[in-house]
Amino acid sequence: MKSIRIYTDGACSNNQESTNVGGWGAVLYYQEHQKTLKGGTLNTTNNIMELTAVLMGLRALKDKSIPIDIYSDSAYVVNCFKEKWYVKWRLNGWITSTKKPVENLELWKELIVLVESFPFITFYKVKGHVVLRNEADLLKWFKKYQGDYPPGTTVADFKIHLENNHLADGLANEGVAEARGH
Repeated sequence: MKSIRIYTDGACSNNQESTNVGGWGAVLYYQEHQKTLKGGTLNTTNNIMELTAVLMGLRALKDKSIPIDIYSDSAYVVNCFKEKWYVKWRLNGWITSTKKPVENLELWKELIVLVESFPFITFYKVKGHVVLRNEADLLKWFKKYQGDYPPGTTVADFKIHLENNHLADGLANEGVAEARGH
C-alpha cells in the first residue's frame, strides 16, 4: 500500500528573545499529488513551530486508513513519538523525566490525540540543512544517516528526502517572512 509522506519544518527568527517571528512548513505527498502548507506567527519558539508543522500536516488529511510517514528534522518531535515520551508524560501528570512540566502542553495534547487517531503512522528523523556540493557529499551523508530513514532507503531516496526537507524549510522561512509582513 502506498503511504502519505509529510515533510515538516519549523523556524524562528530571534528564538528565545522577547520579540521573535516563527514560521512552519509542511509538504504532503500521496502518489502523484503534492500539497504545501505554511504559516507564521509572532512571539513564538522554534519548538512550537516544529509542533505546529506536524499538526497542520496531519490536520490536512482526510483519510486515516492510509499509512503516514512523517519526516522532521526536530528531535524534539520525532523522539517524543519514537521513544513514547508522551506515554510517561501522561502517567506522570504531564511532568517530564527531569521533573519539570511538559512545555507546549496544549499543542502536545492536541498533536498526541491526532497522532493516535491514525492507525498507521511512523516518524523519521531527517538530517536538516544538509548542503550537497557533489555526489561524494551525498554518499557521506547517506552513510552517516541512512539508519534514521525507512529500511531499504536508497541513495536516490535519501536525496529526495533531503530535497523535501529543504522545501519544508523554505516554506517555514516564507511563513516567517509573511508574519513579519514582508
